[in-house]
Amino acid sequence: MINFDAQKKPPMQFLKGHKVYSVFTGTCPVCHSGKMYESSGLYRPTETLKMNEHCPHCNTKFKIEPSFFYGAMYVSYGVGVAFAIAVFLVGFLVFKLERFEILLTIVTTLVVLLPVILRLSRNIWINFFFKFDPSKV
Repeated sequence: MINFDAQKKPPMQFLKGHKVYSVFTGTCPVCHSGKMYESSGLYRPTETLKMNEHCPHCNTKFKIEPSFFYGAMYVSYGVGVAFAIAVFLVGFLVFKLERFEILLTIVTTLVVLLPVILRLSRNIWINFFFKFDPSKV
């Protein structure tokens, strides 16, 4: 008899080895095992962007150069615009909201999701510069 529970993998485990896995899980872009952030708490303002200096698993240095993550600001603009467009489309097409209601919904969504956008943009930015190395898993 086959035990199907023993064969289940953790969520998103099937993406391991792809940049998408590192971007959405906040793991090291090289080994996909070590965590990039010191804390998993997104909504703790003093801890949201605190990163480990090196990967605890493969010792990859995350901050390649001083001010490396300034480039993530450009990515965060694009991510924020993508979220705003998604909220606009849902508000306008699904809920038939008026312009002012949509504006308030977009602003509220962007403020509430700010920590998510910041981390996501950092994860995208660092994945431009590192490549997954299966030998470091």
